[in-house]
Amino acid sequence: MLKRGLKIVQHSFQNEITRRNASTIGFIGIGNMGTHMAGHLVRKGEKVKVFDISKAAAETVKGAHVCSSPIEAAQNSDIVFTMLPNGEVVKKTLLDEGVLESIPRKSLLVDSSTIEPKVSQELFKIAQEKDVRFIDAPVSGGVTGAEAGTLAFMVGGNAEDVEYVKPILLHMGARVFHCGKAGAGQIAKLSNNLILGVCMMGVSEGMNLGIKAGLDPKVLHEIVNVSTGRCWSSETYSPVPDLLPNVPSSNDYKGGFNIRLMSKDLGLAEATAVNCEASVPLAATAHQIYRALISNGYGDKDFSVIYKFLRGNK
Repeated sequence: MLKRGLKIVQHSFQNEITRRNASTIGFIGIGNMGTHMAGHLVRKGEKVKVFDISKAAAETVKGAHVCSSPIEAAQNSDIVFTMLPNGEVVKKTLLDEGVLESIPRKSLLVDSSTIEPKVSQELFKIAQEKDVRFIDAPVSGGVTGAEAGTLAFMVGGNAEDVEYVKPILLHMGARVFHCGKAGAGQIAKLSNNLILGVCMMGVSEGMNLGIKAGLDPKVLHEIVNVSTGRCWSSETYSPVPDLLPNVPSSNDYKGGFNIRLMSKDLGLAEATAVNCEASVPLAATAHQIYRALISNGYGDKDFSVIYKFLRGNK
């Protein structure tokens, strides 16, 4: 009888632990990245609520509860992710649309959008005043990384909050870097995307030069990727069509990371450079070229379409 009673108490205690440790996760922003990220959370057994201004987009996350508003996604959630286009939308969602007022106290807001660092720092302070935790956690790896679950998270905020959410982040990615205080994740992301935007332009110029001068694209591709010109843009994300499968250039530059977003990130990098008095002449030049592509009708194409633009065929 005593053993049976102990088993009942132990079972009840274990259930209580499970309930306390279980996380309800809200995910706001189900775009090209968010659909894969939220999907990984569902497949890992998390209880996920999703919201997007496009209900059809939200419904792509099979197994998640589709919410009718950002407030519903935030209510009773232990962790709320936002993956949104820019800082203005992030602030509007968190402040004007009631997410910060609706999320339970002590819960954690994780913003994986790419926005200006000073906006992340501002939101961190506002969240603190509301007794809500906040970290900025932008990602690198693009849509292919989101789909494969191999994203790298660059995180700014309190160390204990990063450790708390790290197991959840690793459901969606392969690496988590604590970059420092609030805003540091955004600084790391913008630094990385500055390099990416400039490198893609260099790869496109070099490949265009060699191909127009008569080299076989496949031979040049192979040479570059065993030589000093090798980089992610040449090896994993070639801008030249039909050299690699499953990249935007081999699908008429559809999907991926569109030029509007790259242009936005380079603009944010320039603004950050002004604030810290860093010189970024290549970023400034690349930014203006990507803006020219937008003006020429390429805005919704993947940023690797710079190669097609340089070739002179729209």
